[in-house]
Amino acid sequence: MSEAKKLKRSRTDKMLGGVLGGIARHYELDATVLRIIYVLVSLFSAAFPGLIVYLILWVLIPLEDE
Repeated sequence: MSEAKKLKRSRTDKMLGGVLGGIARHYELDATVLRIIYVLVSLFSAAFPGLIVYLILWVLIPLEDE
């Protein structure tokens, strides 16, 4: 069996902490589209505190190896 791909923050595809770049790479999505969706959901949803969630993910998701 193949090893499961682990979620890591991106060192190369990042704007701030590499969180969304890492998530996009893990799920094979376009990082730019994911960033736009994340910002829109954060702005238009009172139930989704985008900045707090991003900071928590920044702390919890390890940085990818060099």
